[in-house]
Amino acid sequence: MPSSCQYSAVREQKILLLDTASLYFRAFFGVPDSVRSPDGTPVNAVRGLMDFISRLVDTYAPTHVVCCWDNDWRPAWRVELIPSYKAHRVAEADETVVREMASSAETQGEAAPASLAVQVPWILEVLHALGIAVVGHDGYEADDVIGTLAARTPMPAEVVTGDRDLFQVVDDRRGVRVLYTARGVGRHEQVDEAWVQQRYGVPPTAYVDFATLRGDASDGLPGVSGIGEKTAASLISTYGDLEGILTEASRSPSRLSPSVRAKLAAGIDYLAVAPTVVAVATDIDLGVSFDDLVLPREPVDPAAFAAVTERLDLGSSATRILAALAGPAGDA
Repeated sequence: MPSSCQYSAVREQKILLLDTASLYFRAFFGVPDSVRSPDGTPVNAVRGLMDFISRLVDTYAPTHVVCCWDNDWRPAWRVELIPSYKAHRVAEADETVVREMASSAETQGEAAPASLAVQVPWILEVLHALGIAVVGHDGYEADDVIGTLAARTPMPAEVVTGDRDLFQVVDDRRGVRVLYTARGVGRHEQVDEAWVQQRYGVPPTAYVDFATLRGDASDGLPGVSGIGEKTAASLISTYGDLEGILTEASRSPSRLSPSVRAKLAAGIDYLAVAPTVVAVATDIDLGVSFDDLVLPREPVDPAAFAAVTERLDLGSSATRILAALAGPAGDA
């Protein structure tokens, strides 16, 4: 069988950047918890994630795949700038679960039910046995890992996520788009620059400023009170970016209405820091090269993969992912 490097050379290179937590959360809530290991523990997130990866590899035939990891899903530097950042998710979570997940760098992740938290180490075990790259960085979210890899990729990239904040990395010229899974992995939307423009009225390059103005309750970002999507898009369309909007607001006379100027003035402290929180990092030293991210044709540790498959009874999910790695019959 040809090596993974030989495999990557026989087809056009393409990389899948997976927002891993987004996918395993979706798997956990989308696959019945009756899917269990022989000892009765749910493995729905493990099997669901494996099936998602199999489907995506079959559909897009990538030569490189990265499971981007949340080493820190609520970085202190973002919380320092905006204390409400994801604060409600901590408040709503079971404190025991958060403590257990935070006790290990390998299992840090967004607050989750205990029956999901216990599966995270197994997900890592499966990925490591297969040889699918897992990349994270202390003090950063998976979004930041994705942003950095998307900024540096020498090949077309598909970002798989249910997080609309990552629309900011879409770049037609460089072949970077988002496979948006809000409606499910099987019904994902292919997001390019035209899609973002049509949906929100702004290009991806303006998405950070747009999201800053609009806010995002799911991330604890208040936005500018009284400025919704339509007003944010109109302001950006007229004045180019947040800096241009604030410059116009400071002028006298100003083309902005007194009402909009008052709203911007009331949110000025928030506007000073929010773009830094909303923007994904693009310059992290991840300590990997793209050669490290090649998708293997077979498990790098077959014995370990066989053992975890048997222990967790991964069954057809294991069969599907092995077939996906091997590629279509005759592909060499």
